[in-house]
Amino acid sequence: MSSARAERLVNLVLCLMSTRQYLSAERIRSIVPGYADGAGDEAFFRMFERDKAELRELGVPLETGHNSVFDTVEGYRIARADYELGEIHLDPDEATVVALAGNLWDSPELAGAAHGALVKLRAAGVEVAETPAAAIRPGAAAGEPALAPLLGAVRTGRVVTFDHRRGGPAGELVRRTVEPWGVVSFRGRWYLVGHDRDRDDVRCFRLSRVEGPVRAVGPEGAVTVPDGVDLRALVRASAGPQPVSGTARVWVAAGRAAGLRRTGRERGPREHAGRPGVEIELDLRDRGTVARWLAGHGPDVAVLDPPELAHAVRELWEAALGAAARGART
Repeated sequence: MSSARAERLVNLVLCLMSTRQYLSAERIRSIVPGYADGAGDEAFFRMFERDKAELRELGVPLETGHNSVFDTVEGYRIARADYELGEIHLDPDEATVVALAGNLWDSPELAGAAHGALVKLRAAGVEVAETPAAAIRPGAAAGEPALAPLLGAVRTGRVVTFDHRRGGPAGELVRRTVEPWGVVSFRGRWYLVGHDRDRDDVRCFRLSRVEGPVRAVGPEGAVTVPDGVDLRALVRASAGPQPVSGTARVWVAAGRAAGLRRTGRERGPREHAGRPGVEIELDLRDRGTVARWLAGHGPDVAVLDPPELAHAVRELWEAALGAAARGART
């Protein structure tokens, strides 16, 4: 089944489950995305008949009927009571798997199409049931544009290429060619695990740092996942906290940077450049990450020690000022 037809069937099911009325074929044609693109009446009715037969073969209880004795046009709807599942009891590990699957399907692409169908229903004057089936929203976990193409590449065993920004938003953008082994969710973020051909080593890539399109290259089945590989363990080792390499003393202005103050350890009140505040102590794991964090607070923080961290923050400020000046000139 093509992706366009699958999306059209999903929209059709959502449409027919979200209304208590019988909808005529012409009403469905104007509401459900995918039907309005038909070449003509004959093409639409052929498409609609195929879709109805497909739904019935899948076990979807498609009903036909009329909204009143004065309504001469036959309409369609899905009986919710016959289609919805009964109460299900899951063990904790089973519930975790179901929740993860739900996050995968709760993608912006599907949610956008489904929401559009429901908006059209309401705009057309169709009564829409306010039920969980109608409350479709994009999930934050699945909101990564790279997620769908990478999952597809893992499933088909194809090599992928993409641009990845290492080290955070200000890091260098590097083209990667990867043999994908799997996609893992860890601490609220998605990671690709695989063999990086450029480095000839196993690597983990945070999907939020993938920029631009993900392209699958080469034949299907070209990627082989090693036996016994633990994807989650690889991500945990790569994305887990780095060891503490030292401490930093930072002044924070009074009433400012509350999150920074909660993260550090307060050492007592202190003034800086005539402003009241507090001195805190921070653990240093990655100097660049801490520098970017502190630089974002502007004049409300000042690095007291070590000098290397203070220099890194000043460099970030100077780079930001330079970028602003260039933007003003253009």
